[in-house]
Amino acid sequence: MAAIESVTLEVPDPAAADAFYAAAFGLGAVLGVRASEAPTTGFRGFTLSLVVSQPSTVDSLIGTALGNGATTLKPVKKSFWGYGGVVQAPDGAIWKVATSAKKETGPATRQVDDIVLLLGVADVKASKQFYVDRGLAVAKSFGSKYVEFETAGSPVKLALYSRRAAAKDAGVSPDGTGSHRIAIAGDAGPFTDPDGFAWEAAPVRAG
Repeated sequence: MAAIESVTLEVPDPAAADAFYAAAFGLGAVLGVRASEAPTTGFRGFTLSLVVSQPSTVDSLIGTALGNGATTLKPVKKSFWGYGGVVQAPDGAIWKVATSAKKETGPATRQVDDIVLLLGVADVKASKQFYVDRGLAVAKSFGSKYVEFETAGSPVKLALYSRRAAAKDAGVSPDGTGSHRIAIAGDAGPFTDPDGFAWEAAPVRAG
């Protein structure tokens, strides 16, 4: 079964991006950055979600992101599904921080339970089949609307949404052109998917 080991954001200033992510989220080796000046405008076609256990963790992570230069796309609020908000990092990447809990369930922490990479794609069914053909097993599927893959043991989960729906969920216009400014490292790569998202071979771990 295929797995995602890490994601790399391509940014104009890697030192500044490293400092931001260390202070804002502290995700360690799961998230990397590297220099790129590839042209990109508008929505880059993906969001990264941090799934946490309770509202105070959402507040803490969103708070440090905003305190280190992120901007608000969707203010933190309660909804029928839980509690969360969306911010845009200084490098342009969009981050959602959310919990299904509406009340505190324990002491305040900054622990991230799951990281989800959501790709906004032109054809959910076609992209689903493309990834199934490369060894990813489907965990949840809602027709042509949404797909979540089974990535047990993987640091990053993968999901597909239509580009328009992904942009709406993030609170931005779906319009955008140029580089996605992201590379996905996993044991299914290297390849480029139908929407131009690039996968790379995961680095071999010393053992």
